[in-house]
Formats: sequence, C-alpha cells, structure tokens
Amino acid sequence: MKTMRCILLLMLSLLLGFSSDAQNKTKRYLYVAAPGTRDYLGYGGHGILVFDINNKHRFVKRIKTQGFHPNGKPSNVKGIAVSIPLNSIYVSTLESLQRIDLSSEKVIWEIPFAGGCDRMSISPDGKTMYLPSLEKDFWNVVNCETGAIIQTLKGFKRAHNTLYGLSGKYVYLADIGNPWLYQVDAQNHTLVQKIGPFRNFVRPFTVNGKESMGLVTVDSLLGFEVGDLKTGNKLASIVVEGWNKGPVRRHGNPSHGIAYSPDEREIWLCDGFNMRLHVFQGKAPYQQLTSIPLKDMPGWISFSLDGKYAYPSSGEVIDPMTRKVLYHLEDEQHNYVSSEKLVEIEFQGNKAIRASDQFGNGKAH
Repeated sequence: MKTMRCILLLMLSLLLGFSSDAQNKTKRYLYVAAPGTRDYLGYGGHGILVFDINNKHRFVKRIKTQGFHPNGKPSNVKGIAVSIPLNSIYVSTLESLQRIDLSSEKVIWEIPFAGGCDRMSISPDGKTMYLPSLEKDFWNVVNCETGAIIQTLKGFKRAHNTLYGLSGKYVYLADIGNPWLYQVDAQNHTLVQKIGPFRNFVRPFTVNGKESMGLVTVDSLLGFEVGDLKTGNKLASIVVEGWNKGPVRRHGNPSHGIAYSPDEREIWLCDGFNMRLHVFQGKAPYQQLTSIPLKDMPGWISFSLDGKYAYPSSGEVIDPMTRKVLYHLEDEQHNYVSSEKLVEIEFQGNKAIRASDQFGNGKAH
C-alpha cells in the first residue's frame, strides 16, 4: 500500500511538472495586420492574422479588429506596435488608433484622431507612443494606456514614419516632405537635431542598436543613404548595382523599405520595380552581396527577434543564412497573405513577454 501511494505521488508530481513546463514554454507568433497594403483586401482580408513561428509559420487564427472608413469598408492599416507591460497590441488606420488586449483579444478602445494616423512607435517601457498624423504637419505624443494626447509636436510638412531607439532616450521621425531625419528627446519631447540633408525626401529608415548610425531610403534612389546620428552629417550614398530603376506600383520610390539584420552584420533593402531584396554588408563600404527574388513588389522588410527569419511585405519567410524562401504566409483558406505591418510576439501562457517592432532596427549594443 505504501509503495502504491509513492508511485501515485510520483506520477502526480510528474504530471504537474509536465503541465508547468507546458505552461511556461515560450511560444512565438507572428502578428500580421490587414489590410496592410493600402486597403487591398486581396492580401489577407481584414483583422490581425496570427502565425505560429515555431510550427513552420502556419496560420493559427484571425483576431477581429475595428478600423473602418465612414462607408463601412475596412480602412488601410498604417502601423502596428506592442506594449508588453499593458499586454496590448495597437493598430493604426487612416482614421483611428485601436488598442487590443492580447489575452482576451478584445478591442479595449478605438480612438479617432483629428488629422488621421500613420506609422507609430512605442517606447521600450511600453507607456508612450509617438503617433504621426496622416501626412499633416504634426506628431501626437500619446498615453498608451488611455489613448490621451500628452503633447503635440508641430513644425513639419508630412509626418509619416516613426521609430523609438532601443535606449528609449530618443525618437526618430521621418517627414516625407523634407530631406532630414529628425531626432527628438523622448523625455521632454523636443527636437535635438536634424540628420542630413539627404539627397531627397526621406522614406522608410532604420537605426542601429547604439543609435550612432541611421540608414534611410529616399525618393528616386534605388539604394540607401547613411547618416551619423551623433554629428548629424550624411556619410554615404549607396546605389544598387546591376539593376535598373523603373516605375513602381506603390509608394512612388524605388527602394521603400530597409532593415538591419538584428546582429547588424547585413543591411536588407527593398527594390519595388525588380521585385527583389538586395543584401549589403552592414558596415562601410557596404558591399553589395546578393539579390533575392520575391513573388510581389516589396514595400517593407523586417526580421524575427532571433534573426533567423526575414519578413518582406510580399509574404515570404526567408532564411537569412541560405537566402532561401522557406514558407509563404497563407490565411485560413490558403490564400497568400502579405502586409507591411507585422510584429513578432513571444508568450508565456497568455501573457506577452517580448515583442519585435515593425522596423528592422539593429539590436547590437
């Protein structure tokens, strides 16, 4: 009898241990907001599509979202971001900003903003958001919990892309009506300096982990330019070799989208006309290494947190080491999914513990 009791206790402890291990196991998902390419519903429909990174990026579920035009049709998603402390994911559309709880998957609030919304960024502590207007002359600084406006920064032409540096000390703003990258003090919300001028208006950009270098794409250039975030000077202008510059269907400029690999050893650049990703060395003289064909025009590029996957907005999942396309994102009906607005989120249980951002910023300190 005593032996049987010991066996039962051992079995129970093992079961509890397995249950605890399963509960504490980190799960990784890719959250893809749609419509994430203009308001085209043929690239994933409407909502947030969730893919299991650890299971060959297979479709898991679709989270219902809001964000509609006045005529009732789904509105173009402009940005996506995560607050870990608030366990929330945020989706901006042309007209409004939504906060969605990651556990219940319910919309906590949706707030329309005068002047519209564009691609935002959240502070590393998850409390503050820089939310650009829809190509108007200002950015709103927003409380992530309530959605209330803390402050408004004016004096721009066409507010657009926004990125918090890893330190949380600075926010970087791209006004697509100016040839400058703006650096703002994130504590008192004041302009520190302008980096540039670059050869044309600044489009998608990224910064390295030390916040010493910035890479920008600009209008009319098939390539990228480099800025020194310490001195404010432009350092280099890199043109893609061996490929012709031609007309693009979206965004208007040849290279719309650029990213550091997380270890900053490489730079990945979008080429809309040739439907390619061009890969460069991550430091001067920025040698061009290779080009990767895609099934559609890319307008954005980002990476998984561990750097093992590259995510062009055309919907491929690429192995950065072999340069091979591993998978194509597909929805519940096996239709191809593509979006310029996606993030990786890691969970323990139903609580988010870590997240990437929609920009391909460097992670090396």
